[in-house]
Amino acid sequence: MTSENQPKAGHRGTPANNAFRDFMASGWATDDRSPTPRAEVADHAARRREALSGQFPGERLVLPAGGLKVRSNDTDFTFRPHTAFAHLSGLGAHAEPDSVLVLDPRPGGGHEAVLYFRPPAPRDTEEFYNDSRYGEFWVGYRPTVADVESELGLTARHIDELTADLGKDEAAARLRVVRSADAQLAELVDTTRTQAGSALTSEEQAEADGELERHLSGMRLCKDAWEVEEMRKAIAGTHRGFDAIIATLPEAVRKGRGERWVEGVFGLYARHEGNGVGYESICASGDHANTIHWTKNTGEVREGDLILVDAGIEVDSLFTADITRTLPVSGRFTDVQRKIYDAVHEAQQAGMEAVKPGNRFSDVHAAANAVIARHIHEWGLLPEGVTLEQTLDKENGGWHRRWMVHGTSHHLGMDVHDCQLLLREEYMDGELKPGMILTVEPGLYFKADDLLAPEEFRGIGVRIEDDVLVTEDGYENLSAAMPRGSYEVEEWIAGLAENAGNAGNAGNADQA
Repeated sequence: MTSENQPKAGHRGTPANNAFRDFMASGWATDDRSPTPRAEVADHAARRREALSGQFPGERLVLPAGGLKVRSNDTDFTFRPHTAFAHLSGLGAHAEPDSVLVLDPRPGGGHEAVLYFRPPAPRDTEEFYNDSRYGEFWVGYRPTVADVESELGLTARHIDELTADLGKDEAAARLRVVRSADAQLAELVDTTRTQAGSALTSEEQAEADGELERHLSGMRLCKDAWEVEEMRKAIAGTHRGFDAIIATLPEAVRKGRGERWVEGVFGLYARHEGNGVGYESICASGDHANTIHWTKNTGEVREGDLILVDAGIEVDSLFTADITRTLPVSGRFTDVQRKIYDAVHEAQQAGMEAVKPGNRFSDVHAAANAVIARHIHEWGLLPEGVTLEQTLDKENGGWHRRWMVHGTSHHLGMDVHDCQLLLREEYMDGELKPGMILTVEPGLYFKADDLLAPEEFRGIGVRIEDDVLVTEDGYENLSAAMPRGSYEVEEWIAGLAENAGNAGNAGNADQA
């Protein structure tokens, strides 16, 4: 839907005569490929749709994938479908732009899942070779209706049928749409509802759509076994990406503009291991680590500094890891760096221990926050006369938060900050349940110009982040294979440096 109004290249000069068209349409081998096999995710997606169907009986639910977004002129950003569409359809990185999943109410109850998209044009059409948006010459082979039905186990139709199908029968007045996914499609739904005689005001319609989006967001809170395995894949790939970063830290120092080097190394692994990065990587060396969302990555990486790397690989199913490690560039922490690092590590462990069924999401932050506050108090950084109890007062305290302004956790899954549309009582005050995956990521940040911090602390920023699964009786740290204690981190760096050295020596021996 969205891309129909996007600009198209008009400077190619492709021949337009009938003889050329006939020539382009001829001489192609018969396409004898079998339809795409049924995907493993198809059954899981079907169960999700069935659960959604039970919540909105008799209503037609519209979940757009969204369209391409222009980077400049006729060049687009890489397409990523809306998360709700991906979750309910089963299509991840290979979803087609402008696709729309519709749950169409059946007369006898339940819904039929119909996926609308643009299948490839026949090779005797001009679209085949001359349409830079959809043509096979330009964007490659695209799935057929048979492919989609075989892969996902649902009904597939041409996108041109969507408008008529939305407006058919009495369910046209009972439409809900994920408005944020595609503004143009949301307008079509609004018009269709009005023409069908919907009794809802525009504000009530928007609220109904918002209720759908919040429900879809909440459906992703607890992961099934297949989703947990996808998260394990994303985390394992991320681990390999961090190994590569550590192995090449000397190059990052030597080459200059080392933050970009680190970002590039991780990006290589992200594209090779999965779909790409799950979010813009933070590669923050020295004082840059004290900018919470430092994504410019333009700085130097220097011996003696710490480098904070917050990065995650998104696999093809769109599940993403989100892991932070703070690494001593030269391989060893200084005494002051270790003092701050160990305080953060202690706080993180306290946060992890609060991850258990029956606890509240906010309990994780409270546990980590208490440890951070205690260290700040012990280091004498609180204003004169302020006690530990006073700074931990939620209403009137918080002085220690100068050095950790962010929260400790967020839900994680197909979005790096997943389930964000839930209300506060459902999210912050929500009860932890088995299958939830959340981050635990306290930090301490002492900016270089912070005159209230000890001079030796200034310019040091530390965050440690892991991805944690709530289990039946506690938690599992899914990223536990990645060292996080200060001495373990040093051993990690030393081991990778030794392996790199051995590989180099072997190469020199071969050359000799």
